[in-house]
Formats: sequence, structure tokens, C-alpha cells
Amino acid sequence: MSKLVRAIGLMSGTSLDGIDVAFLETDGEDVVLRGQARTYPYDDGMRRMLNNAIADARGLTSRTDRFHSLEEAERALTECHAVAVSQYLKDAGIDGASIDVIGFHGQTVLHKPEAGLTVQLGLGGLLANLTRCPVVYDLRGADVDAGGQGAPLVPVYHRALTAKLPQRPVAVVNIGGVSNVTWIGREGSLVAFDTGPGNALLDDWMARKTGAHLDAGGATAAHGNVDEEIVRIFLSHGYFVDTPPKSLDRNTFGTDLIDHLSVEDGAATLAAFTARAIAKSREHMPVEPELWIVSGGGRKNRAIMRMLAEQVQNAVVPAETVEFDGDALEAEAWAYLAVRSIRGLPITYPGTTGVSAPMSGGLRADPTAHVIQ
Repeated sequence: MSKLVRAIGLMSGTSLDGIDVAFLETDGEDVVLRGQARTYPYDDGMRRMLNNAIADARGLTSRTDRFHSLEEAERALTECHAVAVSQYLKDAGIDGASIDVIGFHGQTVLHKPEAGLTVQLGLGGLLANLTRCPVVYDLRGADVDAGGQGAPLVPVYHRALTAKLPQRPVAVVNIGGVSNVTWIGREGSLVAFDTGPGNALLDDWMARKTGAHLDAGGATAAHGNVDEEIVRIFLSHGYFVDTPPKSLDRNTFGTDLIDHLSVEDGAATLAAFTARAIAKSREHMPVEPELWIVSGGGRKNRAIMRMLAEQVQNAVVPAETVEFDGDALEAEAWAYLAVRSIRGLPITYPGTTGVSAPMSGGLRADPTAHVIQ
């Protein structure tokens, strides 16, 4: 067995909730020993800064361009991640000197793989200096440069994590800002893609209509009525006809169609859109999954979970039912991917991103001799 690597994974998702931090000991292959995971929420100022950066990023034509709010946001985001790492090490009682590598997702502000462009804010070199630990970052870039979608990247971790489950095939769904699914076949074959919206539309709707950052527990959606015609229009979008691999930007869909609805009916309609888009993903799976495992914030939305269960044949369960951490799965994956990256192992595949052959990726930054204060 290869030597186990002690890794931290950092995930800042499209929901803009905060930073998920997770710890793994892994060989980057079959051995996955999961440690504690914690979430450090963004304050309102950081959330506003990121929203402004996402708006400004619509004008980007290069992955390295930074203008308007982007440069300031990138540095602030990186510093925020360094604080989260420091706090996590204290909270979890882990000696920082024992960490071999940090997997740094950064913040996606633009994802247009059809234009060969994906942009994640995050200064790997700065984070390495601030944490005094090697950092692997920009894990999507090489795949997009090679003609892949650059997403989803988590499937190879899903396969390792579910290896001992009796159900096959199994589907692992992450409902973050965007929803994605990994279908894992009996022999470990992978099919993965973004299914459609996750929480982003619903979060935006709630923020605009109520000032809340989310529909907690799906309570608002549960009191509303689904506008079936609007759901039909949403699902008629060309994206759902496209065959995988395929991926989405957070802002591919909007809420203009539901502006005339009440808060409750709009929430119910968006929850239904998310659930039915996930269910529709079965059209691209070789065989119906025997089990649906749901991670991400969307698993806490009871309306989405109920609607999804009504649409598919077999059980739909939150990640915790199979002893996974539904809040930490993507951060854990970034730790796992960082280890695969430094070992030159594939992180993307033809069946997950559409790249022509399995390939590794990511950039490595080591701390310099000069410690940044």
C-alpha cells in the first residue's frame, strides 16, 4: 500500500455560504480515512464581495484576467481561506505541521467550458505562504484546456467512497448551487454531469424576496404550489437534451419566469425544477440506480428531497444514512483530488468531463522562504 497522505480540502461552493474544511488520510486510491469537517460561514461583506465578483466575471475572456472587483475579491477570499484553515486546525486539534497538502477549490465565478473558459478565484501561492503548507489549486483548468468540461471533478472520490456499499449501480447527487450526479456502475464505471440548478436559484429568490439566504428546511417551498407550466418551460431548455458530459454555470438559469408568483409558490416551483432536473438525469444513465445518495445543502431541503423521491424508482437518502458527511463530501473530495494530483493520478475521465483520455490536473504551490505577514 502506498504511504498515506494527510490532506485538507477546502471548498467554497456556488451557494456562497462559506468555506467547508475537511481532513483525510488517503493514498489517493482505495484507502480513505475521513476526519473531522467543519464549515466557516462567510460574513455579509464577503458574500457581497463575491456576488460582485461573479457579476464582473461575466466579462472575462481569459482565466487569468482580473479587473473591477475581481482582484480585491481574490485576495480577500484567499486570506479568508487561510483564516479558516488556522481555525480548523485549532478546532480539530490537528498539528498544522503534520499536513502534507491542501486542496484549494477557490470560488468559481465563471464556467463556460464551451468557450474553453473556467475561472476560480484563489491565489494558491498566497495560501501556501499563509498556511506554510503546499497547496494544489486550479484543478479544473487543465481539463478545460484539453477540451473537457472541467466539471464535475468529484466522481473519482464518489467511487472510492462508495466502493463497499452493496448497492450497484448507485447515484451520488450533490445539491449545491448547481446540482451534479455521479452514476457508478457495478464494475466502477463512471458517468457524471451537472443535472441542472441546485440551491442557487432558490437562494437568490429567497434573498430577493425575503432577505433570507436560503429556504431553511424547504419550509417556504412546502407551503407553496408548483406552477407546472413554468417547470415545463424550464425543463425545455436545450441543456437537458444535450448528452453528457456537460456542465453548467451558476447563472445559466434565472428567476424571471417566476417573478409574478408569491414567495411560497416561487420557492415550490424552483424546488420542483431542481428535483425534476435531477430525476431527468436518468435519461443519460445506462441503468436505473439502486440507490440515490444526496449530499450538499439541498439534502436539508425537505421539499426537494420529497419531490425527488416522488420522481425516481428507488430510495433517495441523505448522505448520513450511509455514514457519509453530506456537508463535507466536496471538501473531502478536494483533499482526495489534491493527493491524486501530486501523485500524477487521473482526476478526470471521458465519462465525467468528456476529456479524450483520463488525465491528472492541478497546479502546486509551495511556501516560499519569505513568510507573508
